[in-house]
Amino acid sequence: MTTVEGIVLKERSVGEQDKFIDILTKESGVLEISVKGAKKINGRSGSSTQLLAYSRFCIDKRGSYLYLNSAEPIHIFYGLRDSLAKISLASYFAEVMRSCIKPEAQNGDIMRLLLNCLHYLETGERDEKLLKAVFELRLMSEIGYMPDIVACRSCGAFEPEELYFCMESGGFYCSDCFENESEQNYMKIKLPVLSAVRHIVLADFSRLFNFRVSDGTQQQLSELAEQYLLIHLERGFGTLDFYKTL
Repeated sequence: MTTVEGIVLKERSVGEQDKFIDILTKESGVLEISVKGAKKINGRSGSSTQLLAYSRFCIDKRGSYLYLNSAEPIHIFYGLRDSLAKISLASYFAEVMRSCIKPEAQNGDIMRLLLNCLHYLETGERDEKLLKAVFELRLMSEIGYMPDIVACRSCGAFEPEELYFCMESGGFYCSDCFENESEQNYMKIKLPVLSAVRHIVLADFSRLFNFRVSDGTQQQLSELAEQYLLIHLERGFGTLDFYKTL
């Protein structure tokens, strides 16, 4: 029997009583677990296996399959269910995690990122758009798609007032060096947006959420982060589409 802490990313019913859950763990990436008699489980054990619950799971392995022996909640994030926008954005975070985190992948910072984003989303201590951008850009950096935001790729300018960010390569050119007439896959941004991107992808986790931006910067940052994630994961997300209708 193995004990792990994890966040439930998805539930799937099987028959009348059972279900499968996908959980994100620090040690083993995303795991699929069979929950027998899930519809009969009540109280603390039942809440431990619901969507977005952060719980401690005792798991039995039989062959190549994992079965839930018992579960104990650590934090359920009930506050997310007070707002359709909050639960929709949290569901988007969960869907993205399921799409790009593989079994046996070891990265405690990814788990910490999701827990922190869910905490700030639940408490309302950070703006939703800012949280979404932090989640998208920091996750991409953690899984190997960190943008190259050190300097202009042509002249080496560190803080150009205006620049063109390439969604495919993750690099940028200052406005003086940019020569791509079509501007395809490039986004024109200003220095405050670049500074925010640098903070998100480079800051220690202890300081990751400790910054503020203007409304205009936040709008551009949100657009850049979303497009960067979608292009590099090469897919769309139904939960994102729904969130954007709210």
